[in-house]
Amino acid sequence: MASFLTTLLVVAIVATTPLVLAIPLIWIERKVAARIQDRLGPNRVGPWGIIQPIADAIKLIGKEDITPAGTDKVVYNLAPIVAVASVVLMWACIPFAPNLIGVDLEIGVLYIVSVASLGTMAIMMAGWSGNNKYALLGAFRVVAQLVSYEVPLVLSLLIPVLLAGSMGMQDIVTAQQGMWFIFMAPVAALIFFISAQAETGRAPFDLLEAESELVAGFNIEYSGMKFGLFFAGEFVHVLTNGVLIAHLFVGGWWGLGVSAEGGILSNVLGLIYLVIKTTIFYFISLWLRNTLPRVRIDQLMNFNWKFLVPISVANLVITSLLLKISQVAGFAVDLTTNASFTAALPMTLLLLGGNIALILGVIAIYGFNIRRDRVQEEAQAEAIAHAPSH
Repeated sequence: MASFLTTLLVVAIVATTPLVLAIPLIWIERKVAARIQDRLGPNRVGPWGIIQPIADAIKLIGKEDITPAGTDKVVYNLAPIVAVASVVLMWACIPFAPNLIGVDLEIGVLYIVSVASLGTMAIMMAGWSGNNKYALLGAFRVVAQLVSYEVPLVLSLLIPVLLAGSMGMQDIVTAQQGMWFIFMAPVAALIFFISAQAETGRAPFDLLEAESELVAGFNIEYSGMKFGLFFAGEFVHVLTNGVLIAHLFVGGWWGLGVSAEGGILSNVLGLIYLVIKTTIFYFISLWLRNTLPRVRIDQLMNFNWKFLVPISVANLVITSLLLKISQVAGFAVDLTTNASFTAALPMTLLLLGGNIALILGVIAIYGFNIRRDRVQEEAQAEAIAHAPSH
C-alpha cells in the first residue's frame, strides 16, 4: 500500500509540475524579452508584475468558448489537450535527481521521441480541423517544418545513446560522471539545440504561427482556454528542451557532492544542479527568440535538408568510426561503469578531434562554394557590363 501511494504521489507531482511551471515561465519569458528589447514588460499587476500571468489565465478562462461551424468537433477540441499531454508525458521518464524519477525506462530516449511527435500531430489536428484556410496553411507548414527537423534531432540524439551504450535517461546521466558528453560531441549538442528550437516553433523558426502572413497560423480559430493550452504547452516545451539538453549533454543532475546511490543531500544537490543547467539553455533559447528575425520558409527548409541533415549523418558516421577505433586501440571505456575523468579523457580527446575536423571540413566546403558563387556572379556582371548596347 505504501509503495502504491508513493508511486501515486510521484505520478501526481510529475503530471502537475509542468502545468504549474507554465505560470512563472510566462512571466519570466516576458521579462527577459523586455530586457533584451529595452522594454519594461509586466510591471503593474502585483510586485514587478508577477501576478500578470494569473490575470491572463483568469481572462482566458472567462472568454467565450467558440467552436466554428464546419469544424471536425472531436479533432478540433482534442488538439489542444494532445498538445499539452505530449509535453507532460515527456516528463514521466526525466530524472530530476538520483532517486527522483517517474519511471526509469530502458528505452527512455525512444519514449521521449515518440511522445514528442504527439505535439506535431496535435498542431496538424488543429490546423486541419479548424475549417480555415490560414489554419490549413499552418498545418501544411507543420509537415514541412516539424517533421523535417525531426530528422537531425533524432540523428543527434543517437550520439549520447552511442556514448552511454544505453537509451535509459538515468544511464546517460551516470555515464557523464567523469566527462560531459558536450565535450565529446559538441556538434551533436548544437544540432540538437537548433532542431529543438525549430521543433517548438520558436523564432527564428516560428513560421507555424507567422502573424504577418498566416494571421495566427494553426491556432487562429481557438479561443479561451483552448488557445491557452497551446500557449502553455509551448512554454513548457521550451523548458523541457532545456532539461533534455542538460541530461543528454551536460550531465543532468550530476555534480560535485552528488552520489548515484541517492539520499536526501544528493537529491537536493542534484535538483539544484539540474535547475542551473536547464536555466542556462532556457535563457539562450529566449535570447535567440528575441534577437533573430524570422527566416523564410525556403531558407528554413534549405537550412535543414542542405545543412543540418548532411552534417548530422556525417557526425553520426564519424562518431561511430572513432568509437570503434578507440575500442581497437584499447582505450575505450564503459562510461556507465568506469566514468572517471582520467579513464574518459583519451576517448574524449579523440571524439573532440573528430568534431573539430568535421567543423573545419564544413567551413572549408561552404567557403569554397561561396567563393565559387561570388566568382560566377562577378563574371556575369562583367559580361553584362561589356555587352554591346542595342
